[in-house]
Amino acid sequence: MHAEIIGIGTEILLGQIVDTNSAYLARGLADLGIEVYYHTIVGDNADRLTQALDLAATRSDLIVMSGGLGPTADDLTKQTVAKFLHTDLIIDPVTIAKLDQYYQRSQIEPLPNNQQMAMYLDHSTKLPNDVGYAVGSFYQQADGPDVLVLPGPPKEMSWMFDHYVIPALKAAYHRDEFLISRVLRFTEIGESELVTKIDDLIANQTNPTVAPYIKPNEVTLRLTAKAANEVIANQLLDALESQIQQRVGAYFYGYGDDNSLPNEVVQKLIKRDLSITAAESLTAGLFQSTLATIPGVSAIFPGGFVTYANEAKEQLLAIPTNVIEANGVVSEATAIWMAEQARKQMNTDIAVSFTGAAGPDPLEGQPAGTVWIGLAVKDQPTIAQLFHLPGNRNTVRERSVLRAFNLIRQHIL
Repeated sequence: MHAEIIGIGTEILLGQIVDTNSAYLARGLADLGIEVYYHTIVGDNADRLTQALDLAATRSDLIVMSGGLGPTADDLTKQTVAKFLHTDLIIDPVTIAKLDQYYQRSQIEPLPNNQQMAMYLDHSTKLPNDVGYAVGSFYQQADGPDVLVLPGPPKEMSWMFDHYVIPALKAAYHRDEFLISRVLRFTEIGESELVTKIDDLIANQTNPTVAPYIKPNEVTLRLTAKAANEVIANQLLDALESQIQQRVGAYFYGYGDDNSLPNEVVQKLIKRDLSITAAESLTAGLFQSTLATIPGVSAIFPGGFVTYANEAKEQLLAIPTNVIEANGVVSEATAIWMAEQARKQMNTDIAVSFTGAAGPDPLEGQPAGTVWIGLAVKDQPTIAQLFHLPGNRNTVRERSVLRAFNLIRQHIL
């Protein structure tokens, strides 16, 4: 199938907001084997939206629209699409009840226009909105393109797509086959290098397919297989993943759309009951702050140290003054002392330390981006590794934190 995505909103045309919905939808449709040939952006104007629909109907099997489902005067999508399809809009009583509860709870007077959020296309599949109020529609035609109407707020759109649109599209277009995806996540390798190592697998893909996506400080591969049942689909994915792991497995850290390297490491530490602490200089608590975002981390993280100044390193970590004077703060020796002392004082299994020059200026003659990360593990020799990280001050700090998580993954997990 060929699809077209139409993003709706004058604020998108004016550059006031970024259209992230179209990218999200394109990826999701690709995973379903639906190729997106066109992206269109239209303002909140009924005539121009109708023109976009007329054009899309001549070249696409599926039209996917997001935006313009709200209660204001410029939210015209549902009305325009209903007129284009020669159908009516009907009111969803479940959404009306949700709106009434909201008014009562908030003690505000309901507005008549708010009812249009509860409307959806007659003779369509209603798409509930579990995180908002604007209802979506999936309208199928025998003699024209099918039409998906989705809300504009990204949180609402993505939730509706993942929980209701995907099952609806699978039921409509994949009745006789099973479709399954698997996401592989990689760190400390760039997209171009990863793609080069598996370029033949990408070039010769049929079933399963493989699609790379670059994300901040990591790369993911989405593998998608179609088969008669789940067992065969997973066998196809296993065979393809085995080839990928043979080539780039050293950079692989986990699976899943919503996973991350810090989460993967913390969950494994929890599972093995390994406690951790940190002593941070250039990262100034960012590693520990990242730990704290992960549920359940309190079971293994008692606390740690932020020792930005040399005096803090001496007073809180009991690092001898002559160590810093002799080696400098940006040094292997200081990183080792910081990690060892943090682990001893907090009595944990693991400690990491960060010291270096985040930038923009050099420190002790070391250029910005020079980072030492120490790793102290109970009953093992303490090590420190030198990194030269590109980017501005905050990027260096963020990359330092991820390097530390990867050190833990490589040396302990």
